[in-house]
Amino acid sequence: MTKRAEAKHKIDRRMGQNIWGRPKSPVNRREYGPGQHGQRRKGKLSDFGTQLKAKQKLKGYYGNISERQFRKYYAEAIRLKGDSSANLIGLLERRLDAVIYRAKFVPTVFAARQFVNHGHVKVNGRRVNIASYLVKVGDAIEVKDSSKQLASIIEATHLAERDVPDYIDVDHTKMTAKLTRIPGPTEVPYPVLMEPNLVVEFYSR
Repeated sequence: MTKRAEAKHKIDRRMGQNIWGRPKSPVNRREYGPGQHGQRRKGKLSDFGTQLKAKQKLKGYYGNISERQFRKYYAEAIRLKGDSSANLIGLLERRLDAVIYRAKFVPTVFAARQFVNHGHVKVNGRRVNIASYLVKVGDAIEVKDSSKQLASIIEATHLAERDVPDYIDVDHTKMTAKLTRIPGPTEVPYPVLMEPNLVVEFYSR
């Protein structure tokens, strides 16, 4: 098990927020941070600290992406035309594991990464097992036939804790999905406030 996978249960408590909006979040039981110093009173964050926390929260939300990969998303976001913070969110929402998560084929973004890595997903008829694969608008995404009856998938499609956003077109009977457009930051259904503008400020220092 990787260090990132082991740390996923600490992300909520480190941020002090239920960033995925899940009923079983440890923040629901303990609002203080993890570790022996978790209950210490925290002072006011500096500008750098605020920006760092915004970056860690957004990075953690998408399955605790590695720092190297997250920096690449920032570099691509500022290269593209338009608002860099909106571009950053657009790139993150185009990740194949993010689309699988939004389509409610899996219960968590961590499960989405594993689901893709294990070869359960096809894009335009071809199997893709890279979670960071960037989906294009209009790409046909489907769950492999032999995987459609997995109990975890059937259970995930009936989860009441979140809805499929309107920029994802989903057919749960056929287990197909399509990204209809790239969403803006305000359209993404984050359970907590995300501040991609602070992430851009952090990297542009």
